[in-house]
Amino acid sequence: MDRFIEDKSHKVDVNIDGTTEKKIDFNDLKTGGFIKQRQKDLFTVRLRCPGGRMTTKNLIEVSKIADEYSLEGVVHFSYRQSLEILYVNYKEFSKIVEKLAEIGMKVASCGPRVRVPTACGGCEYNPNGLTDTQGLARMVDEKFFGTPTHHKFKISFSGCPLDCSRTREMDLGFQGVVDPVWDEPSCTGCTICSEVCKEDAIEADPDTGKPIFKEENCIYCGDCIRACPTGSWTAKRTGHIIRIGGKHGRHPLEAFAQANFIPDEKVPEVIEKTIEWYLANGIRGERIGFTIRRVGYDSYQEHMKETFESGSPVREEI
Repeated sequence: MDRFIEDKSHKVDVNIDGTTEKKIDFNDLKTGGFIKQRQKDLFTVRLRCPGGRMTTKNLIEVSKIADEYSLEGVVHFSYRQSLEILYVNYKEFSKIVEKLAEIGMKVASCGPRVRVPTACGGCEYNPNGLTDTQGLARMVDEKFFGTPTHHKFKISFSGCPLDCSRTREMDLGFQGVVDPVWDEPSCTGCTICSEVCKEDAIEADPDTGKPIFKEENCIYCGDCIRACPTGSWTAKRTGHIIRIGGKHGRHPLEAFAQANFIPDEKVPEVIEKTIEWYLANGIRGERIGFTIRRVGYDSYQEHMKETFESGSPVREEI
């Protein structure tokens, strides 16, 4: 028992759906998105914000709800892009759920299931963005959110190799990449591409100024494509690096890079097949990263073989 917790009980009589009242364990409440605070009778209510996005109208309405039901009048923006209303008395749960439903919002869930996906801005408005991370996050929220798994299952989308959404630390991560291809006839030898490349993947020929491409150094960021004034550098293909089995926390794991240039249309299949493998091979309370290490990396690769055929092998250092 934590001596700093003011409330030593483990259950409360809760009315969430507005029709019944029953004694519910704190762990069950947390699974439903109501997280016990150290203060007696008070909880954090976590909202469902896929990709960290919320309309301005809903933000205003959530602020009103928080102002009414948070005893301290505060919210918290979590590290995983959720908005949380703090200091809520459990007796107010049904009213909060009702008011959130009026604006089309829901309480997020925790526990052993697919969590709300996180995502950066992607190609919608970020100049570095290569993939539609926000659209994919919405797809995951609609199709996979809440799917039961052996442990929590976190999915993230980063639109470029900056990897703001930390795909290396997720159970399943998708990082946007672009495969650059050079057209010599349209090149003037201006050397701009070699100057903008931060990875030393492009070297200017000392006589012609034209690029010498060293793909082993390329991280597929697309800087050369964006900088080329003549359009000599173009996108051969755009897709995702797939990473599996990462996590942070007390015992962090770095995800394994699986495949490169997996197209958008294959993303739902990657998620579905990965969860299928996890459910068949994992055990209760085990994150997928530990399952892969216990069962064997080759088992997952064999299961995903057909799904990953549309991409290319990935260099481990990417």
